[in-house]
Amino acid sequence: MNRTLLALDLSTAHGSIAVVRGADVLFQSSFQSERSHNAQVFAPLRDALAAAGDGLTGIVIGNGPGSYTGVRIAIAAAQGVALSRNVWCVGWSSLTAPDIEAPDSYPIIGDARRQSFYLARVANGRLLPDLETVSAEIARERTADGQTWLTFDAKPPLELSHLRSAKPSALHLAQIIQSLNASEVDALMQQPLIPHYLAEAFITMPKKRVN
Repeated sequence: MNRTLLALDLSTAHGSIAVVRGADVLFQSSFQSERSHNAQVFAPLRDALAAAGDGLTGIVIGNGPGSYTGVRIAIAAAQGVALSRNVWCVGWSSLTAPDIEAPDSYPIIGDARRQSFYLARVANGRLLPDLETVSAEIARERTADGQTWLTFDAKPPLELSHLRSAKPSALHLAQIIQSLNASEVDALMQQPLIPHYLAEAFITMPKKRVN
């Protein structure tokens, strides 16, 4: 379909923004930022909106997994734009949109924190539901299967040498959503726009005060 889509991914230190109209790329920008996405995203976002003009149809956010802060900034920025432009806003897995040439299906490994690692698989632009969080020992065993595994981590997990490194591409995200039909987009719009959490949030409780 000939939608005009704005895509935004801040799930890693590599920020990415793109605008597409049908098969045409109207805008593409990226930047590197460890912890200051909120300071760097608004200039390219302004330029992206200018490129989209008045015909913006919808917005897609890469919802991770990755940086909770980055994804939340992307969601907040996108929801503000969606409200002001009266357009829809949906989330899609960042793991489906590598910035490198990849096969239609591929396995992925990433650091899930707390001495654990996630193992996932993408098929035809979709993250399959059997994502697992496993120990380092199991991650080493699973990735020694002769397949080429991708990672979106800045440093290869477990110092594995046979991984291909990639970064999320907002352009690829936009192209995936562009390929969906109207009913698939409608179904996405009904889903909550939240970060992809690999585990429940860890909350540190305050220590009891001793008198």
